Amino acid sequence: MQKVKACGVLVFRKEPRPEFLVMKHRHRLDLPKGHLEAGETDRECALREMWEETGIPAESVELVNDFEYSEVYYPFEARFGPGRVEKTLIVYLGWLLNHHEIQLTEHVGYQWLPWKPPHKIQKYTIDPLLAKLEIYFREHNLF
Repeated sequence: MQKVKACGVLVFRKEPRPEFLVMKHRHRLDLPKGHLEAGETDRECALREMWEETGIPAESVELVNDFEYSEVYYPFEARFGPGRVEKTLIVYLGWLLNHHEIQLTEHVGYQWLPWKPPHKIQKYTIDPLLAKLEIYFREHNLF
């Protein structure tokens, strides 16, 4: 089974209220994320994909050093041939440091969702990530 890795950033802003960014595909919501390229670290991949998919430059986001979400799952991905792949997803929490207009390149839209747990957005990746983030916020007395 082919193994692939994708990395992304859960972009969070505190103003005007606690919200996080999701990207809109035609039939689902997702995070800005994508596949690791040769020679990249996970963090470099996450920041590159965030910039490519949103227009937010790396220097406008502060990645949190003590929060990382990791998940392994087995999707079908046509670009890798028939059958399933073993996909590792790494997501970092990033605080938006200043306002940026979102520039869409790969998605039909985007949305800033308010932080109001529990969330029911996408049960296989986003919901478990947000559940872990809720624990992290509680442990750090945030929100």
